[in-house]
Amino acid sequence: MFRTHTCGVLTKEESGKSVTLSGWVHKHRNFGGLVFLDLRDRYGITQIVCNPENITDFTVVESLKYEHIITVEGTVELRTEGTQNTTLSTGEVEVIATHVSILSNTKPLPFEIFDAKKGEEDEELRLKYRFLELRRKKLRDNILFRAKVETHIRQFMNSRDFIDIATPILTVSSPEGSRDYLVPSRIHPGKFYALPQAPQQYKQLLMVAGFDRYYQIAPCMRDEDPRADRAPGEFYQLDCETSFMTSEEFFTLMEPLWIELTEKVAGKKVQQNPLPRIPFRECMEKYGTDKPDLRFGMEIQEVTSWAKKGSFELFNTTEVVRVLVVPGGADFSRKDIDGKFTQAAKQGNAQGLPWMKVVDGTCESGIAKFFSHEQLQEIIQQVGAEDGSILFFGIGSWEKSATALGTVRSLAGDILELKDPNVVAWAWIVDFPMYEWDEENEKVDFGHNPFSMPKGGLEALNTKDPLDIIADQYDIIANGLELSSGAVRNKDPEIMYKAFEVAGYTKADVDEKFGHMIQAFEFGAPPHCGFAPGIERIIMVLTNEASIRNVVAFPKNQKAEEPMMGSPSEVTEEQLKELHLQIKKEKE
Repeated sequence: MFRTHTCGVLTKEESGKSVTLSGWVHKHRNFGGLVFLDLRDRYGITQIVCNPENITDFTVVESLKYEHIITVEGTVELRTEGTQNTTLSTGEVEVIATHVSILSNTKPLPFEIFDAKKGEEDEELRLKYRFLELRRKKLRDNILFRAKVETHIRQFMNSRDFIDIATPILTVSSPEGSRDYLVPSRIHPGKFYALPQAPQQYKQLLMVAGFDRYYQIAPCMRDEDPRADRAPGEFYQLDCETSFMTSEEFFTLMEPLWIELTEKVAGKKVQQNPLPRIPFRECMEKYGTDKPDLRFGMEIQEVTSWAKKGSFELFNTTEVVRVLVVPGGADFSRKDIDGKFTQAAKQGNAQGLPWMKVVDGTCESGIAKFFSHEQLQEIIQQVGAEDGSILFFGIGSWEKSATALGTVRSLAGDILELKDPNVVAWAWIVDFPMYEWDEENEKVDFGHNPFSMPKGGLEALNTKDPLDIIADQYDIIANGLELSSGAVRNKDPEIMYKAFEVAGYTKADVDEKFGHMIQAFEFGAPPHCGFAPGIERIIMVLTNEASIRNVVAFPKNQKAEEPMMGSPSEVTEEQLKELHLQIKKEKE
């Protein structure tokens, strides 16, 4: 027997019992012949006392090294008064060892696992030996927490009559918005499968088939550049679809999941229940982004009429002027304003970041001279700025004047510590534009999912300016992250053809790419809607992690490589020949 108990469960209730434990040597301390070991497994740590008077072959104990894997037999005893460790669940007791055996030795480690200072070792090295890094408590706890979240999700979905249905991994290439990963077919030379970017079409076909509540925790593969909140290559999502429901009914059905994951699983507080519904346009105007962090207020305001009263040319020659009032911002240094905040504004597509500080009831800055005393008093009153505030201005088009201040608002929230780590602010963002103007190609194109139902249906497509058409589409967001897009789906072939026609696609284009969907809908499709929140992003929100790699067991690096396994890798000429493929060497 390797163990009777794990290393995280022994308490004073087991005092006097004989036990067997197995695990890793976490610490090894020799006090003049008396050796204390901290024995670790994924459940916790137990202190082991090794006395040469109690152990026949004490040379085994003396040979032990950090991270050796051992089995210990012994008796549980209460620690003496004053030696208890309140940071451990097992801190009231220790095991007096009678026998120690080594199950596995370890060679010198490539990096320090537990006592390393932040940034001490290279990320590439850590990813190469990810199985060692996963022994670290924070990473281990993140992976265990992810499993707990996924278990709760499945229980929630199953309790509401959702059916867990697997969809194909080898499928057909489809224009989902990213590049496909292609898999050559050996049986059909010259043809390729594609790994699914998402099960979008399959889940809609399941609605046509009559499975009115479908879900799966689905793998999605997209050949796109890595980001902090998106894993290169692959990620998982709670793929979900329902029939005979409106979007509002769907919100009501799914909201308890976010509440439960936050309060019951993560032990955090939900900012607002029920979750707010914020129209896209209002969201952009107030927060400068469609995925705002709502744990704090600090809303953006439009001040175009006031701005054009002065003689500041930049304000007078722009379309829209907005302002963000940051209480306490008058303490920001010129270095921070010209550096951190201006850089943040440029990330939001701003050319610069005009500002004014409110000090002793008036405004101070290089641009204050372009306004009269009365005009400066007017803006202070209009935006409700108190002494000690700073006013940051965003200029440009309707969109750019907002996005410039959205990134500034987020940075101010970080610097002023307004983002409570124990609070999750969920919200639905609704009423997205169906179409947007593609400046590069000078044409109207879909703003988001082309399979979303336009509000107003065929009549709206025939009579409205495309840029004024609203899609029955929604996002679920939390703490500055977009977790998912979703929509009421377009199930009507006539409406679908017209929606694509508005974006410049012919009927032949639609039939070529989505003929199987059109055909299915012609046999009767129920009204249906759904979404697909990303599992990794859910975990990031609930654990306050900034990098997606910290919630994935075996992530890829920034180059979409996995150093541990060595993927992607070259294959043999025999394999290529069997697949009727040939590698074309680039000329030097």
